[in-house]
Amino acid sequence: MIGPAEAAGVVLAGGRSSRMGRSKAALEWHGSTLLHRTTALLARVVDGPVLVVSAPGQDLPELPPGIEVVADPIDGLGPMRGLATGLAALDERAPVAFVCSTDLPFLHPALVRRVLRGFADPEADVVLPVARGYRQPLAAGYRTALAGLVEKLLDEGDLRPGMLFQHCRVTQLDDDTLLADPALARADPGLDSLVNVNEPDDYAAALARPQPEVVVERFGALASGGQRGPRTVRAASLGAAAAAVGIALDRHVVAAINGDQMTRDARLPLVHSDTVAFLSADAGG
Repeated sequence: MIGPAEAAGVVLAGGRSSRMGRSKAALEWHGSTLLHRTTALLARVVDGPVLVVSAPGQDLPELPPGIEVVADPIDGLGPMRGLATGLAALDERAPVAFVCSTDLPFLHPALVRRVLRGFADPEADVVLPVARGYRQPLAAGYRTALAGLVEKLLDEGDLRPGMLFQHCRVTQLDDDTLLADPALARADPGLDSLVNVNEPDDYAAALARPQPEVVVERFGALASGGQRGPRTVRAASLGAAAAAVGIALDRHVVAAINGDQMTRDARLPLVHSDTVAFLSADAGG
């Protein structure tokens, strides 16, 4: 079964953001940027490479360590051009990729995992959410072997993802199918993972939403002085979670996310239902 362990991530960042009026990739998001948040979140889920596809010569905000950047060869051809570039860059490095746009501020790992599990069907070329009333080609799974077909369609002037779907095998996931996954239903019952921000009002409304609820607990020396036990806080990043419980996230402290991922990255994005354990990194802590 193909799943996150075999998958890569691709974030398309080369759009012109004409309705937003400025680069969506660089929009501030709780101490980082939308592009930083999206790439770091995918890196939490997949074990393969995470790529950003940019426009030629595009300036990008700072990215998390290990994120790769590949530029489209031609500007202005839309998401199909970015899809072809991203899939081709993953040739022989991963069999499938979760491909998304920059502007999904509420994308949850549970949605990414559910889409990638669609490749348990060996006949599926694309796993496509059809949710919240629309097809979601920029929050979908693609076999990387489709790169040649996408390139061919581009050469023929077919610039819409819908044209690709006419030439390959697509598994569609509607709202009910997605929410039949208990983990996704619990973490994202409204499928807000698929909410994007195209205009300034969309961005302002998204930024005004409460930050996700996460459970934080101190261990070892950090739990002294009556600080033991879990606390629920609102935090969109690891740094915000640390600040909410009065912890300085420095070289003396390390965090375990959901019991396994160890990090000190203050800008690591957190999502609803995450658990964060703060531990002393000092010997004997």
